[in-house]
Amino acid sequence: MSTKETVTTFSLPELPYAHEALEPHIDGRTMEIHHTKHHNAYVTKLNEAIEEENIEATSIEEICKNISRYTKKVRNNGGGHFNHSFFWKIISPDGGGEPKGELVNAINKSFGSFNDFKKQFENETINRFGSGWAWLVVSNNNLKTGSTPNQDNPLMDVSELRGTPILGIDVWEHAYYLKYQNRRPEYVSAFWNIVNWNEVEKRYLEAVK
Repeated sequence: MSTKETVTTFSLPELPYAHEALEPHIDGRTMEIHHTKHHNAYVTKLNEAIEEENIEATSIEEICKNISRYTKKVRNNGGGHFNHSFFWKIISPDGGGEPKGELVNAINKSFGSFNDFKKQFENETINRFGSGWAWLVVSNNNLKTGSTPNQDNPLMDVSELRGTPILGIDVWEHAYYLKYQNRRPEYVSAFWNIVNWNEVEKRYLEAVK
């Protein structure tokens, strides 16, 4: 018999920093709308779907990993909740710089250099048509980049990109349009100034245990 507690509803997580803390790279108004409006809407609609479909799960990760069992409403809003909860943690006002330790060794092994990795990751954001996300994932203890449409993510059993995400960027227009308008590459370039590499390395080490 499982001792895991079944989750019946999800809630909007608090940000670990103020809305304006990521300025000038991401403006405070964008962060406020992104967190309190967009993310909150995903949580609300996910909870509606859980009740409507009588879903029992221990975590949002479990739902994502078995997403093919569920409706489009669960896929869109469950993905939106996971992706945004993930995103808030891998960015920080104290971020930026370059990764260190085992993570940078893994990046160099997989991509040749940190700069080569950045170029490949940025290409994923540019080549993602319309709304979606770009990712760095651990797959079979190796690193690879890729992207997913809409609110899909690499945990989902329907995703073409599979693996454990350790870094991701939201390239929906709502993530950057107030400041950058249609200049997605400029937003992605600014993103490197707020990446929380300590959190990314922590997730990498957990994924390769």
